[in-house]
Amino acid sequence: MTTVTFYKSGDFYYGFHESGHTGYGESGDDVLCAALSSMTMLIINAIEVSYGCDVNYEIDEKTTDITVTAKAALPKYEKDEKKQYAVSGLIQAYFFQLMDLIEDYFDYLDVKTEEREI
Repeated sequence: MTTVTFYKSGDFYYGFHESGHTGYGESGDDVLCAALSSMTMLIINAIEVSYGCDVNYEIDEKTTDITVTAKAALPKYEKDEKKQYAVSGLIQAYFFQLMDLIEDYFDYLDVKTEEREI
């Protein structure tokens, strides 16, 4: 099972941590794992390239753990409200997308939120 824990500060989503293997399919042929990986890289690239904001991420190749944080989603780090809401909204959209996926893949995916200060 893959667990994705989203980080929030107040109403703002600013990051997430993914851990574990979904176990939905064989390694290299797991469509759920591929979907999560693709969505994660979309988030990282959109924040960095489209929104021009810094995003910190670590990918542990051995454990496949991924941690993504974007301070630009938080008012105390980003003065431009449009960027702030765009970054937070993108991460929140990922949360909602995963909540939809849980309906079909509840044995392979768990999603949580955690109130956490940066």
